[in-house]
Amino acid sequence: MFLLLLALQQSVADSSPFRALALPAATPARSASGAPGPRYWQQRADYTLEATLDTATNILRGKGRIYYVNRSPDALEYVWVQLDQNLFAPGSISAVLNQPPLRFAGGVVFDFSGKGFVGGITIDRFAAAGRPLATKIFGTMMRVELPRPLGPNLRITFDIAWHFPIPPYGGGRMGRVGSHFYELGQWYPRMAVYDDVHGWNTLPFLGAGEFYLEFGDFDVSLTVPAGFLVTATGALANPTAIRTPQERARLARAFTSSQVVQVITRQEAIANATRRVPGTRTWRFTASGVRDFAWAAGSGLRWDASTWDGILVQTFYHPDAAPWEEANAMVRFALKHFSGALGQYPWPQVSAVEGLIEGMEYPMVIYCPSLQKREDQYWVLMHELGHQWFPMQVGSDERRYPWMDEGLNTFADYDAAEAFFKGTAYGDTVRRELLGAYAATAVPGTEQPMITKPDEVRHRTISNATGRDLDWFWRNWIYTTARLDQAVDSVRARDDSTFLYLSNRAQMVLPVTLELRYADGTIETRNLPVEMWNLGSRFTYRMASAKRLASAVIDPRNVYPDIARDNNNWKR
Repeated sequence: MFLLLLALQQSVADSSPFRALALPAATPARSASGAPGPRYWQQRADYTLEATLDTATNILRGKGRIYYVNRSPDALEYVWVQLDQNLFAPGSISAVLNQPPLRFAGGVVFDFSGKGFVGGITIDRFAAAGRPLATKIFGTMMRVELPRPLGPNLRITFDIAWHFPIPPYGGGRMGRVGSHFYELGQWYPRMAVYDDVHGWNTLPFLGAGEFYLEFGDFDVSLTVPAGFLVTATGALANPTAIRTPQERARLARAFTSSQVVQVITRQEAIANATRRVPGTRTWRFTASGVRDFAWAAGSGLRWDASTWDGILVQTFYHPDAAPWEEANAMVRFALKHFSGALGQYPWPQVSAVEGLIEGMEYPMVIYCPSLQKREDQYWVLMHELGHQWFPMQVGSDERRYPWMDEGLNTFADYDAAEAFFKGTAYGDTVRRELLGAYAATAVPGTEQPMITKPDEVRHRTISNATGRDLDWFWRNWIYTTARLDQAVDSVRARDDSTFLYLSNRAQMVLPVTLELRYADGTIETRNLPVEMWNLGSRFTYRMASAKRLASAVIDPRNVYPDIARDNNNWKR
């Protein structure tokens, strides 16, 4: 009998949704808690760059140095460099495939192509210690042979130069409007990541997948037409040489006022758009501890500024973008909200730029469109700002695991939207949309799990910090395409108790929320923990009450992605 019971327990344990995930064993680099271990390492790449924007030809030319530190225990015979502008090169994977725009839930269309633009980056120089290095380009990745193996804790300085034509539409992540407005991302050769999980991360850039980058410091000088206004990752290092006395005075007022300050007004922006200023100016920006650098430049832009907790909030937009007159207040609200919910924003400023990009994020810089509907305008600003936490601070691998930044960021968005629109119909109902798109996207045969192999340590970190075993959650939501079907099978009353016979008819397990209505007209909500399913797919819930039950409903607010709601109700 004992052996039979043991065999039954083993059978249940092997199939239980609560069984432990087969996570990798702890290593000296990554501890069992998910935190960095005593021998954790991460490469470093610092950049000193100079770039010149030629508006006559729409070509960007750059040069500079990359200071690369090998903190790994391995000797590196070569390094890999990302050349993202080759997304638009002749014969690129994306050009050959010519894939149509992606269509997201809700009808949103996103075009990650160059819309027929033919360009690509030219590497004019890639050298070390005065000697050119052998390179081989494979699409958007370039392998660079080192003069000798770079051992652990050694560094090398690369001397680089490059140029490329700027696409009018750069895959929804950068681009330009004629020769008077530019949003520039993926504009310089970037070091690929070398880590202890995959070694060199060389997945190509195909437009849709985003980025995985090393952290470092940036010192960037940007030479543009003298009449252009520029904002970028980091802080402006030469403000007295660049900004007018009036701009400096207005900007100073933003640090002492509780109101949004117009640094460049609508009338001034309109005048600047047609005012011809000869020559060029060089803007210098510095940033510490960031994984990327982006910038925007143009003439005829409005500029609003405010501060929160000493952080400068800037919005740059065209005079006809009326919805953006509230954008600064929106960004400031979201900045305060996310700093409280996700951790303090770590950098001195954040800039939101209005233009042709549907929504894109870089450290301290976000690109967003002008949208007529107030809720939509706040949403895109808030969402792109939220990426300052995921992935800009977390540094996740967006190309392999986009859910780690898009999913977590979107989840946080609903709380921020609810807070901003509190007391309105939108604010009171927006959270219901959180799982609203599930029915449209969870179609058998077309869906796929977010990860198939548990090679991440994030789950351990969350479980250790919360003190809860959440393997059942990760398995349902991340590693499988499990579905939820909670049901009220029947209800029986006996003596002074009422018994609710509940079942979990599909693979996913979640807690149960019950709305109970009694014959005397009273209503009660009870929440049953997910551990109710520990012993199998059926559970009998005993309520010690003499009150006569009239009806019972599972998930009365329709929050869960239940695939069969017709069995969620019971009525006497």
